Amino acid sequence: EVQLVESGGGLVQPGGSLRLSCAVSGFTFSNYAMKWVRQAPGKGLEWVSSITVGGATRYADSVRGRFTISRDNAKNTLYLQMNSLKPDDTAVYSCARLGAPPVGQGTQVTVSA
Repeated sequence: EVQLVESGGGLVQPGGSLRLSCAVSGFTFSNYAMKWVRQAPGKGLEWVSSITVGGATRYADSVRGRFTISRDNAKNTLYLQMNSLKPDDTAVYSCARLGAPPVGQGTQVTVSA
């Protein structure tokens, strides 16, 4: 059974940082490109970042320079380091295989003073 479990969200002040994790099981993590997506209240799903099997990364314009995606294949874990957070970053963040919809519960990130 494919499982992706996100963690690391929380409440943070504008300008703060969080590191999200996505623990993967049920498939060979190192063989798949992965992505982070987010859904803000009342809005659709937004692609945030992706990383290939070889480690090449891409970012949405709204987060480039502030967020960093990475992966640890030995730990079957995907990460998203988020710095200089803004209120507009408030959303539920989920991870998924590239080309597939998220299947986990996601983790809530709230940026507010």
